[in-house]
Amino acid sequence: MVFILGAAAALALPPTNFWWLLALIVPAVLSLFQAQQAKPLFKQFLFGWLFGFGFFLAALHWIGYAFFVDASDIWMMPFALSGLSAFLALYWGLAFAVASKLAARGHPLWTCLPICLALAEWLRGNLFTGFPWAVFGQMVDGMGGVAQLASVCGMTGLTLLVWLWAAAPFGLWNERGVARIAAALVIISLPAAYGYGEWRLAQNPTQYNADVMLRLVQPNINQNEKWQAGNARAIYDRLLQLTAAPSTTGKPITHIIWPEASVPFLIDESAQGRAELAAVMQPGQTLLAGAVRRASPSPDAPYYTSILMMNDKAEVITHYDKWRLVPGGEFLPLEWALAPLGFRRLVNAPESFTPGDGAKTLAVPGAGNAGFSICYEAIFPGAVAAANPRPDWLVNVTNDGWFGTSTGPYQHLAMLRLRAIELGVPAARAANTGISAVIDPLGRMTFKSQLNAIGSYDLALPSPVADTVYAKTNGILFIILVLLLFLVGEFLRRY
Repeated sequence: MVFILGAAAALALPPTNFWWLLALIVPAVLSLFQAQQAKPLFKQFLFGWLFGFGFFLAALHWIGYAFFVDASDIWMMPFALSGLSAFLALYWGLAFAVASKLAARGHPLWTCLPICLALAEWLRGNLFTGFPWAVFGQMVDGMGGVAQLASVCGMTGLTLLVWLWAAAPFGLWNERGVARIAAALVIISLPAAYGYGEWRLAQNPTQYNADVMLRLVQPNINQNEKWQAGNARAIYDRLLQLTAAPSTTGKPITHIIWPEASVPFLIDESAQGRAELAAVMQPGQTLLAGAVRRASPSPDAPYYTSILMMNDKAEVITHYDKWRLVPGGEFLPLEWALAPLGFRRLVNAPESFTPGDGAKTLAVPGAGNAGFSICYEAIFPGAVAAANPRPDWLVNVTNDGWFGTSTGPYQHLAMLRLRAIELGVPAARAANTGISAVIDPLGRMTFKSQLNAIGSYDLALPSPVADTVYAKTNGILFIILVLLLFLVGEFLRRY
């Protein structure tokens, strides 16, 4: 039963956004959990693990699509998907076990479980390279103004609040006296948060940078075809055609963004490729191209997945190297043990990619400072830009073509939206098959492309708003919220 409830909870994530289901599912889980408090601690752990396993299996099912790109990889799919879900569920199992101990001391279950789960999710996002995908804080994507709290407490703080809001009906039904009043106040805080967010949105209409006109290039290259040797010419021709197309706005294009690993060759080492690119670029234009590069032309030089910043002569000005690599995609964890069993990386490259130096904010000619991220990095708060200097906008390139028309691309975009709200800066995203988008600093989509469409999209870049509380405090409010909720639990335990 608890496994099914976990799977159903995944419907609260984008793109379905059935967040209201949590008000039914979480109290039901708490009721079932409370009924077995007398059982051994391992049973409490197993209960939480089953709930998490159901949730992650449903929430991350889109990962399975990647194994259909190469038919020889399909055998790995059930092992990878169930193994990852089972591993991530360990965090939830631990959270339920600790919450059971706190409840045994008298802490209300509806306050201590959200604390434990929020801390477990923080650990999940940071340990063993981290994987903060499908967190409860992401569910505010469908909650209107509530998402604006990301500018105050970030995604991790929202995870705590969403768990707390979902658990509060259980407290309202089961508690008495002061504890019931506390649960009622928590429930009332949800429409208050919505009201604050809607007020913030009304106070900050979207403003635009008059000096920047972006072109997002979405070539829509099928993943099955991208790395076939005979297709490089056609792929590059499509990129050049989309880059050279006349402006659809009547204004000159100043900055062009190509998606992750857009060209199936090392463009910075190809004199012909750079000459053809220079021939289609207009004077003063800057290209931000997702590309694979290597440190030097030496055959044994390390490879990076990068964003190359190129001028109108197709010369590389600078580059950004991805530093949060995808486990199983761009490198194989425990390769010494898994490779002999037949497991391999999904991304076709001469060797595992080398991680870059870390988050960076780089100056972009004519467009201020930009924070850069590639694909998977957008899911990590703090990984999309260096804190100093503050970015004026975020650049994200990705290739979600691995995941077809599944929920994956929608969830991925929703997390970039949270990054924009957290920092109070706009974001521009170029995706190979979609969803390409421009997001204003309050998370409003000023443009969103269709999946599996070919296009070059000419769009104005929104301007940033004032530095946010979250950016200034570096997420410290999450710790304050945890401590505050724990003290509330202590008070309710005594009274």
